Amino acid sequence: MDRPIKNYLHLKPAQEKTLEKFGILAVRDLLWHFPARYENVLPVKSIADLSKGDKAEVSGKIIASKLGKTWKKKLRIAEIELSDGTGVIRAIWFHQPYIAHALKKGVNASIFGTVQEDGRGLYFSNPNYSFIAAKENYQENALSPIYPETRGLSSRWLQYAIRKTLAQLDPDAYHDLIPPEILKKYHLPNLRDSLLYIHTPRNLNDAQAARKRFAFEEIFLIQLSRVKEKMLRDEKPALSIVDTDVLDFLESLPYQLTNAQNKAVQDILEDLRGPSPMARLLEGDVGSGKTVVAAAASYATIKNGYQVAYMAPTEILARQHFKEFTERFSAMGEKIKIGMITSSECLKFPSKVRPNEATHISKSQLLRWTLQGETPMLIGTHALIQDKVRFKNLALVIVDEQHRFGISQRGRLTKKEKEVMPHLLSMTATPIPRTLALTIYGDLDLTLLDEMPPSRKKIITEIVPPHERLIAYEKMRQEISKGRQAYVVCPRINPGEEKADSLLSLNLKAVKEEHKKLAQEIFPEFKIGMLHGKMTPPEKEKAMNEFRDGKTNILVATSVIEVGVNVPNATIILIEGAERFGLAQLHQLRGRVVRSAHEPHCFIFTESESKKTADRLAALTKAENGFELAEYDLEFRGTGELSGKKQWGISDIGMEALKNLKMVEAARNEARILLQKDLELKKYPALKTRMENRAQNAHFE
Repeated sequence: MDRPIKNYLHLKPAQEKTLEKFGILAVRDLLWHFPARYENVLPVKSIADLSKGDKAEVSGKIIASKLGKTWKKKLRIAEIELSDGTGVIRAIWFHQPYIAHALKKGVNASIFGTVQEDGRGLYFSNPNYSFIAAKENYQENALSPIYPETRGLSSRWLQYAIRKTLAQLDPDAYHDLIPPEILKKYHLPNLRDSLLYIHTPRNLNDAQAARKRFAFEEIFLIQLSRVKEKMLRDEKPALSIVDTDVLDFLESLPYQLTNAQNKAVQDILEDLRGPSPMARLLEGDVGSGKTVVAAAASYATIKNGYQVAYMAPTEILARQHFKEFTERFSAMGEKIKIGMITSSECLKFPSKVRPNEATHISKSQLLRWTLQGETPMLIGTHALIQDKVRFKNLALVIVDEQHRFGISQRGRLTKKEKEVMPHLLSMTATPIPRTLALTIYGDLDLTLLDEMPPSRKKIITEIVPPHERLIAYEKMRQEISKGRQAYVVCPRINPGEEKADSLLSLNLKAVKEEHKKLAQEIFPEFKIGMLHGKMTPPEKEKAMNEFRDGKTNILVATSVIEVGVNVPNATIILIEGAERFGLAQLHQLRGRVVRSAHEPHCFIFTESESKKTADRLAALTKAENGFELAEYDLEFRGTGELSGKKQWGISDIGMEALKNLKMVEAARNEARILLQKDLELKKYPALKTRMENRAQNAHFE
């Protein structure tokens, strides 16, 4: 399975290059390239009933098979004779000599195609074929697999390549990773049958059984790695934070926590008491108040004399959290020392000269103070992961928007302490379906903030067709004239960044171009700012500060504002090219304008006229919250559209499994049972190797 496919297929250099680009290098890559769908091919007929021109399928036993050449052009051909008891018919394949080796005398097979005639009688030319067991009696039509394609790699060629490879594989090649008792328990076919069923199915039941088996296997492998991680974590000691009284902190807040926030705080404080390290995922909709929950946990940790590391995915968000935490703790009359580290700067609070402000310091000085324990809290980006960043007594690691970090990155932060393992609090505002959370975050306990603060108003979301663009602009003008501010989000920075492979990409709005147009043509009376990923950190900070301070009325930006940006006076967001964003990302973006008691508005612009796009975007206007939206997205997006591999490290067939809560729970339960008996999987070396390889290659972002 791990041998190069060129050992089995004669490939031209261009084909090798295309396959490599598509990630198909080994036999396993090819055979796990599953069909997206199937088509009913042809009616089943008896050979005696065939006539020239019929499009049909026949099944029977091969009574003759040979390899030869055509008389004139000396083309290599494979020829067989197939008998079904009512008659005998020939089948001929040009340029496919391997078929003569696959379809040997005595093999039971089906062939389907168009019947032709020559001087020797009726025959099939280059028909499709599949293998069948001797005693099987199929009444349904054969199915033709249709594969996901890319330029230079057609579904027809993939059919040919996969069947040729399957025909050459030795029976010993099929090493089943799933223990036989689990296959039997859930009525799942073995590996060899599953590969035949999924690539050469005789009916939809076979194909569905195979898909179910491969979906279960993928989720089972993920669950093994996550459950094992949890078991290993539970065995390690943690710093016990016994005095967890945060009443002073909660009473200093200008508002009361929701019931959901109070419960989350209590759950986390209970975990911090130990004895094993906390590993908790705090999932809350945009604006539900995750940061203040994290602040309460941080306060308890710091008051016990320990240190906190807080990692954010962007410099903008790290700087925002640094500002918020210094203000939050200062409001209590306490000058808790807080540091900030990014790739471009280091800050500390409070400044010796100006005790109510932060000041820039050298990286070496900040690292020295952190190592000596004089910086109780350090906030930063990926810079926190650097080996040079060391702590004296790190007890709590908080990872904000944790899906933006890979598992290995989060792991490096929690493993900075060698003697004990810090408690881990991961947070996300990205709505995640329950089955997905149980799978990719199976090592974490889950806490949901499913209640919004009473001051938050429901966002008014409108899908704006091109001919109503000016109406949306006028609504924006009215709101800004009342003193509010607005975001305009574009899919790219510069025009012409993408190849014009479709009319859609030609119409994509760009930040720089739109900034100029809005400033000169649409809103000349307003001050308009700009923010994107190619700006320098000082430029980004200046743009954000001017917008936060109300010096600019409109901020034109890329999706860089998606995560955590908090400007309460911004109540309008206009999103261009919405079809280029996922529902979760659109939901995150519109969450930027639910930060105050003012009525928020979101205008969704799309150039697409597709009904599927319209239906998907319409969900934004119907869903009550992000969790409902996540379930909708999982349920209604079809195979090939789930983007699992890109976003979560899960294939489309694995994402299909996430629609089945019972399968996810079964895979998790079987993983736990297996690991309780054999934590190191010594009895299952192949399973252990695949699990470890998968865990290393998966990013779960």
